[in-house]
Amino acid sequence: MNLDEGLQAFVTEAGELLAEMEAGLLNLGDPLAREESINAIFRAAHTIKGTAGLFALDYIVLFTHAAESVLEEVRNGALPLDDELVALLLKCADQIGALVRDVERGGRGDLREQCSPQLEALHAYLAPSSGTVESPSLPALGTARDDAASGNWLVSLEFGRDVFRHGMDPASFIAYLGRLGRIIALATVDDGLPPPGEMDPESCYLGFELVLETSADEEEISKIFEFLHGECTLRLLPPGSGNEEYQRLADALPLHGAAIAEVLKVSGLGQVAPPALPSPSAPLRADPAVGGVTSRQTDSRTIRVDAERLGQLITLVGELIIASARTQMIGNRFKDTDLHDSTSALADLVEQVRDSALQLRMVKIGATFNRFQRVVHDVAREIGKDIRLVLGGEEVELDKTLVERIGDPLTHLVRNAIDHGIEPAEVRRQRGKPPYGTVTLNAFHDSGSVVIEVSDDGGGLQRDRIIACAIERGLLDPEHKPSDSEVFALTFEPGFSTAGQVTNLSGRGVGMDVVKRNIEALRGSITIDSEAGCGTTVRVRLPLTLAIMDCMLVTVGASRFAIPLGTIEECVEYERDGQRDFVDLRGEVLPTASLRELFRLRSSAPRRESVLVVRHAGQRAGLVVDSLQGQCQAVIKPLSPVFSGISCLSGSTVLGSGDVALILDIPALLKQLQARSAGNLAA
Repeated sequence: MNLDEGLQAFVTEAGELLAEMEAGLLNLGDPLAREESINAIFRAAHTIKGTAGLFALDYIVLFTHAAESVLEEVRNGALPLDDELVALLLKCADQIGALVRDVERGGRGDLREQCSPQLEALHAYLAPSSGTVESPSLPALGTARDDAASGNWLVSLEFGRDVFRHGMDPASFIAYLGRLGRIIALATVDDGLPPPGEMDPESCYLGFELVLETSADEEEISKIFEFLHGECTLRLLPPGSGNEEYQRLADALPLHGAAIAEVLKVSGLGQVAPPALPSPSAPLRADPAVGGVTSRQTDSRTIRVDAERLGQLITLVGELIIASARTQMIGNRFKDTDLHDSTSALADLVEQVRDSALQLRMVKIGATFNRFQRVVHDVAREIGKDIRLVLGGEEVELDKTLVERIGDPLTHLVRNAIDHGIEPAEVRRQRGKPPYGTVTLNAFHDSGSVVIEVSDDGGGLQRDRIIACAIERGLLDPEHKPSDSEVFALTFEPGFSTAGQVTNLSGRGVGMDVVKRNIEALRGSITIDSEAGCGTTVRVRLPLTLAIMDCMLVTVGASRFAIPLGTIEECVEYERDGQRDFVDLRGEVLPTASLRELFRLRSSAPRRESVLVVRHAGQRAGLVVDSLQGQCQAVIKPLSPVFSGISCLSGSTVLGSGDVALILDIPALLKQLQARSAGNLAA
């Protein structure tokens, strides 16, 4: 067994369980879900304790045991669950997470001393109301309980073939089972071993029969094996079972019959006749009705894949797309129908492979949104506000890289909304609002992008104050009459703030320049809408993926450009008439930009050109190009530093011919057109 793989599995599993534990603690405010949340929190803590014990991480076991004991009192109704206890349990979950991360880094419990304050607080809750806790030491695992009599359980275990591959050691589970009591008889089942030449050294062929003397019940015994997730078949016969029950189990498990007879004889529980072993070709069928716990072996529907491997796959798929495009281009030179059909079929398959590969990296944004339950809880508690968080669009999927990197900017926006967006309860009552504030996180698809909105129902941005601060800092001409979008965009200037008092949490505008820079690094954009007295909405627009996208390939002279397909509405013919910067599109004035003039290309324009109508965030414009070359799959490559000063390019891609096409940054281009139009109007 690879112990490192086993520990990594524990770290991953513990992280998921801690997330469930935190979500349950934050969901306790819902009366309808309160009981189930408490049970889910308890199960998560119990499972972490059990799996930590398998790796002898006793300091995690003991600390989690204290939290579990408090949760048990809550489940039994002996301890009320108030806000202070919820806050303590959240801190305990954080501490367990820190201990688990220490294990991942190779530490040996150096952080255990940090657990003392939480341990003392937990024991204070466990102390009788009339007494005190003499010592913060915890009861040892497996200590017999005075209020329950011990009995002899027959435990039948059959481990799955992939246990070793998942980094598990069956002997560790047997050793941990002994902590619940005393193993008085044990026999190994090895009659099902294949011939030596057919054995797989990475497969597990082990089974065990044992008699356990313990005061634990069926649930406590079975929970030890929860970490195996269906890789173990467990059957239990409780104390007081007779020879008839033992014989039925032996008959149902022919390979285990001899081992069952042996442990029953050693322990003095009974005597059974081992059944005849089946022939090697006969299929084994176990009776699921035998024993107290039925088998839960099911085919796993998910596997964990290292993120680096996924990245390598996406890179290879990108190269495959380029090679496929080149193959198709060469095939088109020949007037061979079979070759043309073959290259077309290849292109279709490559497109399907691309979509499937990209789908592997797509994750639902709901997991990221749920993390903000904790952010809202902690910030609201710190500043003394009552805040409700409303989530929407959790099913929207986004590239895993984007989801990971958008967390910090969203955290800043949510904290801003709570600290400076939501008014104090007294002010809200005076304005006819409910005393509690509402922060909304929502996500949806729009024009081939994902839009994430952070909204609050607070007082909104103070437009006049922003203008005054901007004039004072020299950011705005006193004679200029800016639009709302221009005014709100000033909050992204470095160090800009209108807050009368800057807190340690946030300041509306303070740090917003960093938020904008981080989002633009993801090829995204950010805008603000606000209405005085009603609230503020910050919209973050992101691409679906950073790796591959569908584009329309266009030419201007000898240059080629790729335009993201999701931003294109339509294409119309264009006949140049003077130097106009607009066209009449079915009675609507549409501003245009000539790519030849924008990039100062030295070539003559043809008599008839084409206009691509593009749209982004509600803005529309026409891009004048020489000709359309059709759709292509653009494998996005970073730009050379030579192009760092050009704001309208987001990347490049290699075409099947080996030529390079530049990918247009449509949001930046539309922004530049808008600024040009505003300048013309001012002139």
